[in-house]
Amino acid sequence: MDWYDPLQEKKGGASQVQVPDLELLLERDGYLRDHEREIRRRYGNFEDFLTQIEKVEGGLDNFSSGYKQFGPQINIPSVGCITWLEWAPAAHSLNLYGEFNEWNRTSHPFQKLDFGRWQLVLKPDSDGSPAIKHLQKVKILVNNEDRISPWANYVLQPPREKQDFEGVSYVQHFWNPETSYKFKHPRPHKHKSIRVYESHVGISSCEGKVNTYTDFTQNVLPRIAKLGYNTIQLMAIMEHAYYGSFGYQVTSFFAPSSRYGTPDELKALVDEAHRLGLTVLLDVVHSHASKNVSDGLNMWDGSDAGYFHSGTRGNHELWDSRLFNYTNWETLRFLLSNLRLWIEEYGFDGFRFDGVTSMLYHNRGLGQGFSGDYNEYFGLNTDTEALVYLMLANHLVHKCLEDGITIAEDVSGMPALCRPVTEGGTGFDYRLAMAVPDMWIKILKEQSDEDWNLDYIVHTLTNRRWKEACIGYCESHDQALVGDKTIAFWLMDKDMYTGMGLNEPASDVVQRGLALHKMIRLVTHGLAGEGYLNFIGNEFGHPEWLDFPRVGNQESFHYARRQFNLPDDQNLRYKFLNEFDGAMNNLEEKCGWLSADPAFVSTKHQEDKVLVFERAGVVFCFNFHCTKSFPDYKVGVWESGKYMIALDTDDAKFGGLNRRDATVPVHSFPQEYNGRKCHMMVYLPARTAMVLRRVGDSDFK
Repeated sequence: MDWYDPLQEKKGGASQVQVPDLELLLERDGYLRDHEREIRRRYGNFEDFLTQIEKVEGGLDNFSSGYKQFGPQINIPSVGCITWLEWAPAAHSLNLYGEFNEWNRTSHPFQKLDFGRWQLVLKPDSDGSPAIKHLQKVKILVNNEDRISPWANYVLQPPREKQDFEGVSYVQHFWNPETSYKFKHPRPHKHKSIRVYESHVGISSCEGKVNTYTDFTQNVLPRIAKLGYNTIQLMAIMEHAYYGSFGYQVTSFFAPSSRYGTPDELKALVDEAHRLGLTVLLDVVHSHASKNVSDGLNMWDGSDAGYFHSGTRGNHELWDSRLFNYTNWETLRFLLSNLRLWIEEYGFDGFRFDGVTSMLYHNRGLGQGFSGDYNEYFGLNTDTEALVYLMLANHLVHKCLEDGITIAEDVSGMPALCRPVTEGGTGFDYRLAMAVPDMWIKILKEQSDEDWNLDYIVHTLTNRRWKEACIGYCESHDQALVGDKTIAFWLMDKDMYTGMGLNEPASDVVQRGLALHKMIRLVTHGLAGEGYLNFIGNEFGHPEWLDFPRVGNQESFHYARRQFNLPDDQNLRYKFLNEFDGAMNNLEEKCGWLSADPAFVSTKHQEDKVLVFERAGVVFCFNFHCTKSFPDYKVGVWESGKYMIALDTDDAKFGGLNRRDATVPVHSFPQEYNGRKCHMMVYLPARTAMVLRRVGDSDFK
């Protein structure tokens, strides 16, 4: 195909590009009017791609089905015939060899086609079966160098005892079981509120090992559902040769990691999650790829280009990885087909896109503190090619999945990132509120709670773009990694090893840590977004950081696990934090504050350290003061009537001191206070928080 430049301006200029719902975006944010021409230009690029895809490929549906065309395909009309198609424009020869031909390196050459494509047809054996049998090893010789197909769907490392002989590189295995896993349960409908449990299958056992899809299905999924999460985000699923990369140095984009089990076992995990009502998201890495040559895409066709930019633009120096060329036709096919595979073959319901900030800017967002000046987003530093790819990706996901969800990991605050493509936005459903965990770690690291500034905390928790949904969180995997500390560790440190037993009274450090851990999660849950996220284990205050086996720690698994035995032990205080997490999520399911408009903050008293806000008709009251309790604190409420305590961080079942009586209603008075129509008097013990719900007389019968 002749090269097509999708970035050419339309006749009449970018200002003439029609964006269907642009006026909705401009009315919502008037500052964007100064950049209307650039928004139209971006949408025009997106529209040009779709038009050309329709013209050349017959539409996006066919274009994004590359995983059914490239790599080894069983030819259905001619049973047993294998057609193998690859794109390697710089290669001068491709040969297939493996167990099927007794490792003969020359007997099965590919035929060179137009547009950098190579094809091989393997006729069936005399008995009609495919020439390559299920699980047989295969390799592609590209210019006489061993490589793995970019479209490989199952790759394995040699057993440890054979690695000295065969090396540690992965090997492609032909995946063609006689019977494949069949999904039994429908996808859940989109949840009104999204509560995300960020998970890593490999570390999900308390044992020092790489855990499996099957064990996660049987033992971890029920925990997640019981805790009231309705969405799981699976990390490190796309195959990565280096376990310690946390899955962010992908080597085989179409292969689920075999270190946890088989493709069918992953499908069974997703299916069981659906049975439990859980939406399943995949942590997808389309921002960069591993530099690994023997296992990955790098130098696949013998050049430094292929799916990537060549030269310095194709290298991310800080991450030591390769950067995709998002205007390359086959790169687009590869990445969009990758999304399609995980949706159609494995049942995923959406994606969390990693490294979006790195994609959006030519400087990869490095060394730049985004001030909010719109010129930072609509100037020459913005990588239009990557942004338009993200528009295409979101368009595809929402076209394939009526209830599909996409989440952007972006710290820059790009305007309209989470608005529909038809408005001129990028099309994400949510962005991660990345400033929030940074704030919590900063104040825990640098300040005692006597010095906490409520204005700063509230501003950080609520500072987001109107009608662009955010997912708030206190800590994710980023804060759990070795070299950093989890919130629990910042609060309690070494006392977590000696002071969590119920056989003796809690120390001051542990009592403070338990109290603030609950309060930090609750205020973040209530204020920080339209969704909430927790990283596996942090719901019970996991006592240690996360460190994968590597040479520096003598390949130890000690820190590459989650100690679920701790909250299960009824003699340890971890159970209190775990129980609180479930109560908080399940209350949100009833009240729906995450799906409601942002909260109204009525009280923010720095000296008293008291914070009060309302959202979805429920009242959140916090007293962050270290020592001072308030027996009759006046707080504003919008609706008159009786209120009951629905959640109390000081409840004994959550490890509190039980200073409030949840059976006694709190009555409101019809006098205005702090911008609310009514007020009530509440008891606010030091370092506690509560949620109050309005109830009717029938609730007391």
